[in-house]
Amino acid sequence: MTGASSGMGKAIARQLLKDGYRVYVAARSVDKMDDLAALGAIPLRMDVTMNDQVEAGVRTILDETGGVDVLVNNAGFGLYGAVEDIPLDEARYQLEVNLFGAARLTQLLLPAMRDRKAGTIVNITSMGGKVYTLLGAWYHATKHALEGWSDSLRLELAPFGVRVVIVEPGLIETGFGDVSAASLMKRVNGGPYSEVTRAVARTTQKSYGHGRGTDPSVIADVVSRAVRSPRPRTRYAAGRYAKMMIGVRKWLGDRVFDRLILSQMG
Repeated sequence: MTGASSGMGKAIARQLLKDGYRVYVAARSVDKMDDLAALGAIPLRMDVTMNDQVEAGVRTILDETGGVDVLVNNAGFGLYGAVEDIPLDEARYQLEVNLFGAARLTQLLLPAMRDRKAGTIVNITSMGGKVYTLLGAWYHATKHALEGWSDSLRLELAPFGVRVVIVEPGLIETGFGDVSAASLMKRVNGGPYSEVTRAVARTTQKSYGHGRGTDPSVIADVVSRAVRSPRPRTRYAAGRYAKMMIGVRKWLGDRVFDRLILSQMG
């Protein structure tokens, strides 16, 4: 379980512990997982962009267990700002965390799953993997990529008995809103995108932390059901706005969706 130090990751880890799994929890800050360790989880210091840390964590798991039954790729963050304002180094880092971190862990843990002809890989994408928002180009690029990557992976692994499940959270009450808004405000520099950047930051802050979102436990329940199901769905959309926003984009088209997103910016 990656990204287990806060938010959805921590909630999912708690639920899997409650379900009786032996859970390895990975994050950059081990001390932020002390509460999970007290519940029986095994913490691993792991920045998913650092290959040596990823390989060391996997070696520990394989040495102690021989392999995992479930891999939950949850680590991720949202990089927001105008494409013209965001340096490509920052964009590459967004891809490293949200896509390539999941890919590397999957590559390393797959052989043991294939040998047993069993296992479940859960990739936490977002409703943002099916829709888009203003100033979210790089974030949505990673989530759209993870969706397509997961779909292809599902076909590759089906003959080996390994299942791939996509979970698409909506607006969840985590620290995502504050982090994204703070990142946006750093890009208010008097340039051509400053006004819209302020507007998006205000809207983001209003959307999170005011009871408008869904508790992370809802996503934890979805993951729990998926990994315990003998035949899970290929994808689960859950949390506030997820099904609605995906539906609007799918059935009403891009122009209507554009107007909906822009109307939220005032």
